[in-house]
Amino acid sequence: MQIRTLLAGSAMLALLAGCAAGPTDDSADMAMDDAEEVYQGTLPCRNCAGIDLDVRLRGDEQSSLEERTFNLRASYREHPQEPPDEEYAGNWDVLSGTAVDPDATVYELTPDGEGQVYYFLRIDEETLELIDPQRRRFQNNEALQLQRQ
Repeated sequence: MQIRTLLAGSAMLALLAGCAAGPTDDSADMAMDDAEEVYQGTLPCRNCAGIDLDVRLRGDEQSSLEERTFNLRASYREHPQEPPDEEYAGNWDVLSGTAVDPDATVYELTPDGEGQVYYFLRIDEETLELIDPQRRRFQNNEALQLQRQ
């Protein structure tokens, strides 16, 4: 339930933030697309066949916080209530260390406005894993991993 609450809060915020975005310069969009990393996976869900999660990170760890932006979309598979996709947008930051690994890299995704903050542990160049706000891994950690596309 905790993961679903995290996803629901973050997804709603991204949807609202996306609607508020204004027009942008095409050349800036092309530069942003080049620096975009896309991670996808399906998280477990008690009431449905899974939650498809799509996370898009723009910028890199050396960019300023304003240049590090994200979009997150959560889609519920075969949910009895057929909820709409949830979308969130905001900025991401780099944190150092977890409860058991002081050298670990953690990405903190903070939605614009209201919404849950997401924490992803960088497992390797290709894998992010959803972790809790105290930067601890969940027991079913392999089921919470997203793969780079």
